[in-house]
Amino acid sequence: MNKEIGNWIFPLVIMGASLMLTNCKKEVTKKNPVITWANPADITEGTLLSGTQLNATADVPGTFVYTPAIGTKLDVGCYQDLKVDFTPSAVDYNFVTKTVIINVIQLFSLTPPVFNNTKTYGTMTDQDGNVYKTIAIGTQTWMAENLRTTRYRDGTSIPNVTDNTAWRNLTTGAYCNYNNTKSADTIATYGRLYNWYAATDSLNIAPTGWHVPTDVEWTKLTTYLYLGGEIVAGGKMKEAGMTHWESPNIGATNESGFTGLPSGFRLEDSGGFSNLGYNSFYWSSTQCDFNSAWFYNLEYIYAGYNRACYPKGLGYSVRLVMD
Repeated sequence: MNKEIGNWIFPLVIMGASLMLTNCKKEVTKKNPVITWANPADITEGTLLSGTQLNATADVPGTFVYTPAIGTKLDVGCYQDLKVDFTPSAVDYNFVTKTVIINVIQLFSLTPPVFNNTKTYGTMTDQDGNVYKTIAIGTQTWMAENLRTTRYRDGTSIPNVTDNTAWRNLTTGAYCNYNNTKSADTIATYGRLYNWYAATDSLNIAPTGWHVPTDVEWTKLTTYLYLGGEIVAGGKMKEAGMTHWESPNIGATNESGFTGLPSGFRLEDSGGFSNLGYNSFYWSSTQCDFNSAWFYNLEYIYAGYNRACYPKGLGYSVRLVMD
């Protein structure tokens, strides 16, 4: 071989081998850590964010940074974002973010329901001695307030279940107060929340002469209020104004005297509470399948009403109708 040619071929061979070694390096594929963080339970206005709400966890070590931060006071409103940025300690994991939502509920002045002063109301007394207003609507007579009894007709106590885990595992009757409040004024205004098992227990949640309405009886009420169109029937059932309802409380006239209140509900899966001020939910005694039952719902942004089939373990309000 020509000496000059050999002098430049040898370095090229070395450089080519070096490039081959470089190109053979295996690229590391980073993994995404798994962040676990459920939507927190509702908080009331003035509550500062704490570890109760900002409690994300990861399946690998790392650092959490929350937005808004611990100690922040949020404005009143539903579906507000809480975000966490997670930086893993290990270099083979990616930086990730996760967002959940939280509702901040307005603290209403604890005033009684605003009834329709053009209507004539009757009264009914439950087995705890609570006295309620009642109202005739068409050929039916309904409670004009939410039920708040703690006992069945024979005096047997209905279990008051406050623990979230215990609540979501129930297949028997139970009640709770919204956010497990002990305020007598709040309970008197909004009533209590019951799972469907309590509402339909054979021991009977209603006093003599009354019962939990069937789906057919709810339909009879809403059909009677259809005059003017189905989309106004809910407004005729809602308490008028914004004493207890969030603005804009669309279409609320309480023309029927039913005086529906936004008592919120308790979730079946987490046991948390939601939607005080925004919605009312009422059980019917009619199941739609083994695990679910029909209910009726009024909303602050809708003048109609909703009928749907949801799990029996939810905590909803109860309105009774006369036999």
